[in-house]
Amino acid sequence: MTAPILLCCDLDRTLIPNGPQPCSAAALPRFRRVAARPEVTLAYVTGRSRAMVENAIRRWELPLPAIAAADVGSAIFDVGPEAAWTPWADWEERIGRDWHGHGAPDIAAALAEIDGLSPQAEDRQTPLKVSFTAPPETDADILLAEVATRLRDLNVAAATVWSIDETVPVGLLDVLPASATKRGAVDFIRQRLGFPAERTLFAGDSGNDLPVLAGPCRAVLVANAADSVRREARRLAMDGSLYLAKGGFLGMNGAYAAGILEGLDHFFPETRAWIAPE
Repeated sequence: MTAPILLCCDLDRTLIPNGPQPCSAAALPRFRRVAARPEVTLAYVTGRSRAMVENAIRRWELPLPAIAAADVGSAIFDVGPEAAWTPWADWEERIGRDWHGHGAPDIAAALAEIDGLSPQAEDRQTPLKVSFTAPPETDADILLAEVATRLRDLNVAAATVWSIDETVPVGLLDVLPASATKRGAVDFIRQRLGFPAERTLFAGDSGNDLPVLAGPCRAVLVANAADSVRREARRLAMDGSLYLAKGGFLGMNGAYAAGILEGLDHFFPETRAWIAPE
C-alpha cells in the first residue's frame, strides 16, 4: 500500500501553462490522472483569489482540488464537491492575531506614500492581504526595508512577499500577517491533515514560492522558472529537499505540469506507474 501524498501546486506558470514557454501536450492529461488517484490529496497554493482560482479550474479544465490556499496563503478553503469552498475559520483566526487589531486599510495607509508603490486593483485586496505593484527595476532590498520600518511603527507582525511577474513585467508586493504566506499555509494544511514533510510535495516557479521551496517539504521548481529564481532556490534550499526540473522525463520538457510530474517521479518513484501506466 502506497503511503498518501499531499501534492501542493502553485497555479500561474506552474500548473497553468500561461507563460511564454511551450507546454508538453501530455502533461496536463497525465497530471489529471495522477490527481484522481486515491493516494493523492491535491491542494492549490496560489496568489489568486478564490474567484480567480475557480476561473482557472474552468478555463484549463484543472482537477478540482481537495484544498485551496488562495490570496498568497491568506485564505484556505475546503473545496471538493461536497465542501463547496468552506473557509478554514481556524486559519483566519490564527493569522489575524498578527495584525494586533489593525485592518487592511490601516496597512494600506501606512505604505501609501512610499515612492513607486501603487495599490493593486480592489479585487486583489482582502481583509488579510494588502497588495501593491512597483516598477520591475525597483531595488527590492531598499523597498522592503522601508516597508518593514513603517509596519514596525504601526506595531503589526507582517510578512512581505516580493516577486516579479516577468511576463508583464511588473513588481508585485503582498503584505500579509506574519504567520500567513504560502509556506505558512502549506505547513498548516499538512499538519491539520496529518501529512509529514517527507510525504508532501510543493511545486512552484516564482519568487513568492521561495519560502516553501526552501522549507522542510519536498519541492520542485519547474523548468520554466526564471534563472534568478533558480539561483536563489538553490541557495536557500535544504539539502535534498529541492528538485530542479530539467526536462526529458517521458519526453516532456519539464515546464509547467511536466515539471510537477518530473518532481513527483524524483521524490516518489512509485508515481511513475500512475503518470504513464503501461
